Amino acid sequence: MKAAVFHEPGVVVVQDRPVPTVGPGDLLVEVRAASVCGTDLRISRHGHFKIAPGQHRVLGHEVAGEIVATGGDVPGYAVGDRVAVTPNVGCGRCGMCRRGLNNMCADYEAFGVSLDGGFADYLLVPAFAVQRGNVFSLPAGLPFAQAAGERLGQRGVQAVGVGPQDDVLVVGAGPIGAFTVMLARLAGARRILVANRSRGRLDRIAAYGADTLIEVGDRDLVAAVLAETGGRGVDVAITAASSPQVQADAVQLLATHGRVNFFAGLGTGVDVGVDTNRVHYRGLTLTGTTGSSNADYAQALALIGEQRVELSALVTRTFGLDDIADAFAYAASGAGMKAGITFGTNTFGDTSELEQAGVQA
Repeated sequence: MKAAVFHEPGVVVVQDRPVPTVGPGDLLVEVRAASVCGTDLRISRHGHFKIAPGQHRVLGHEVAGEIVATGGDVPGYAVGDRVAVTPNVGCGRCGMCRRGLNNMCADYEAFGVSLDGGFADYLLVPAFAVQRGNVFSLPAGLPFAQAAGERLGQRGVQAVGVGPQDDVLVVGAGPIGAFTVMLARLAGARRILVANRSRGRLDRIAAYGADTLIEVGDRDLVAAVLAETGGRGVDVAITAASSPQVQADAVQLLATHGRVNFFAGLGTGVDVGVDTNRVHYRGLTLTGTTGSSNADYAQALALIGEQRVELSALVTRTFGLDDIADAFAYAASGAGMKAGITFGTNTFGDTSELEQAGVQA
C-alpha cells in the first residue's frame, strides 16, 4: 500500500509499505477520505515529542473509510461498515479519561503521532482504540469527506456559553473559524463578527453565517471591533488564530462580563500580556480548550448527519496521496479552506496478501 511517511522535520515521503497485520480485536479500515490539519503541518515541519528521532510515522488523523477486515469477532463492527476514527486515544484509567475527557489524557496515544495515521491506503485501528470508543459508524448517506473533516471544535463554543443575547467575535477565518461561526449560529448568537487579516477567507466565511466581516490587515483589531460595536465590545471572543497579540487584544475588546476562549494555541515559551485589572473590574471570564473528546465527535457527527451544519464546501481542493506535498503547501498557503486527500477503491489483491496481513475478512 501507499503511505505518506514522516521521516524527519521537513521530510515526508510517499512510499510503499506492507498492509498492516491485523491482530485480535483490531480493525483494518480502507481509507476513503482524509484531510490535512494544522497539526499535520506542524509535525511535518518540526516533528513531535512522541516521534523519536529516527522513527518514521504515517501522518494523518482526520480520516474516514470502510472496514475491510477484523481481527476475529469485534462486537459492534463488521466488514463493510462505514466509519470514522477519532485521533486521541486515552489511557482509559486516569481521572480525565474516567470523566470522558480522553483529549486531556496525559498518557494518550494518537493516530498520525504515536500510531500510524490515515494518509495511507489502509489504517490499522488497534484493539485498545476500538475498546476505548475511537471508532464511529457513519450516518447513512454521509459522504466520507465530511466525516473526515475537523471535529467542529464545539468545545470552544460551549466553554463560553454562547446564547441568543450575545455578540460573538471570531478571530481567524480559516476552517476552525468557519466551524465556530456555524456553531455560534446554531447556539442562537445575536450577531457574529469575523476578523481576519486577508480578504479571501473572509469572503468565503460569509456563507457560513457571519453577519459582519472585519478585514484588519494593518488596522488595530481592538479599534476595529469597538468601531463596529459602537464602543461596547463583544460578549464573546473566540481566537481561532495563533497569535499572542490576538489573545491579548481579545481581552481588551470584551464588554462587561464578556467571555473569551483561547482556541488556537501558541506553542511553548510564548508570553501574552493580559490586563488582569480589566479582567477583575469587568468580571471577565477567560477559558481555553484543546482537542476534542470522543463525546465531542459524537455530537459533531450527529449535527453533520442531521444536516444542521454543512461541511462539504469547506474542502476547497482535493489531492491524491502522491501529491501530499502539494496538499500541505495548499493548506499552509491560506488560499482556500481545507485540503482533502482522496483515495481510489483499494484492493488486497490475491488471497496470499490477505493471509500475510493476518486478515479475517
